[in-house]
Amino acid sequence: MAPRTGYRTSVNAPTDHSIAPTDQDRSDTSQTGGSPAVRAEALTKAFDADPVVIDLDFEITDGSIVGLIGPSGCGKTTTVRLLAGLLAPTSGTAEVHGTTSTELSASQRSNIGYLPQAPALFPDLSLLENLHFHASMYGMPFRRKGHLRTLLDWVELDDDRGKRVSEVSGGMKRRLALAAAFVHAPRLVFLDEPTAGIDPILRDKFWQEFRMLGDDGRTLVVTTQYMGEAAYCDYVGLLSDGELLMLDTPDNLRRAAFDGEVIDITLTRPASDAELAQISALPIVVGSAERISHDVVRIVVDDAGRALADLSAPMERIGLEVEEAAEHIVNYDEAFVRVVERHRELRNSGDDRTGTD
Repeated sequence: MAPRTGYRTSVNAPTDHSIAPTDQDRSDTSQTGGSPAVRAEALTKAFDADPVVIDLDFEITDGSIVGLIGPSGCGKTTTVRLLAGLLAPTSGTAEVHGTTSTELSASQRSNIGYLPQAPALFPDLSLLENLHFHASMYGMPFRRKGHLRTLLDWVELDDDRGKRVSEVSGGMKRRLALAAAFVHAPRLVFLDEPTAGIDPILRDKFWQEFRMLGDDGRTLVVTTQYMGEAAYCDYVGLLSDGELLMLDTPDNLRRAAFDGEVIDITLTRPASDAELAQISALPIVVGSAERISHDVVRIVVDDAGRALADLSAPMERIGLEVEEAAEHIVNYDEAFVRVVERHRELRNSGDDRTGTD
């Protein structure tokens, strides 16, 4: 499924503390010919005949932030390595701006950043020296200290820049590796669980910067186990057992959990089974009404705002009085669990549909 375009209506200028480079720091951006930033077609990878990634099909447009979300072992890391050209697929194709990812030239790779789960850092070098080394690998000019200090400040390591890598914690190493992924100002960045082990406040700070980079026209592909990080993304790719269950907006991920929007209705008395069936038959209700406590009924509708405005009269005709009604905001953990469970049920029943668009 190709993500839709046209979701961004404005471009935010980077602040003075942004890690976005000045024009002279930017890597050269060659013409892409209008091709997607990233494209996968029937992308499959197996290790010793054991499939890890299965028939992935999607496109990612320039300037998108795409989160690949799922539990450990679902294929997120393998997918990113295939897209970045670090692994050759067993079958299918992965492309970056129209070029097969395993055939990217040195010039094309200079516009790509990558944060692996186990980054390469030199333990006997200081944090700043490590960044200098990564900058040299990409041919950055020697007048770069200010840019490197900005990166270290972003990951809250500038005060520790003189410490050796061997002297700092695992979390600090992770933050240094994140800074290194952006050292050459890439236009396309693959980040494999960049916020793993990071405290919530710093995690939010990173995502605010990722959003700014997206507004600057960068493309970010970010894997995470934190379902709540879906809210920061333009599009969410839901992975389970090596399969891409859906690629859509965060709002549509929530809708996919119940195939609509959810309303919880508190009644002045419990509804009988017959009355529950009548609620299910109402034109505004999608599917079946569900009793979630003795006096609370949950329904799924196409439009929660419209349904809330029109709810009282049909309930009164059934003989029920509404004490309170409110939209139930589905959280991303709940959405993930429901979509995955439904997919597995359909697969086990012999129907390979996910139940989502």
